Amino acid sequence: VQLVESGGGLVQIVGSLRLSCAASGLTFSNAAMAWFRQSSVKSREFVAMPPFKGRRASYADSVKGRFTTSSDDAKNTLELQMDNLRPEDTAVYYCAFLSAYSATPSEAHVGAWGQGTQVTVSA
Repeated sequence: VQLVESGGGLVQIVGSLRLSCAASGLTFSNAAMAWFRQSSVKSREFVAMPPFKGRRASYADSVKGRFTTSSDDAKNTLELQMDNLRPEDTAVYYCAFLSAYSATPSEAHVGAWGQGTQVTVSA
């Protein structure tokens, strides 16, 4: 399984960024995927998970209403649209393939990680 994130960068407060994750080496339509992030002051945490096999998307409370995630089975890609960004959203964002499904997965559910992409929100 190979996961490659892109789209990170520097953005001003209340700005927007869109992250993408290109997946290969797996049957994407059957793969549960998620976004995590890790900042300099927090351990890696769950951010969002797109709809999967009839289940709704799920989000961490800290990003609800601001972030939207989706997947495209035809392109084998995972997307994370981040709006109204705050300085506390500054982190390295990771795409993850889940070896076990959970609506709010932890690192224990992850079977493969991307290399991560840095998002920095300046005040």
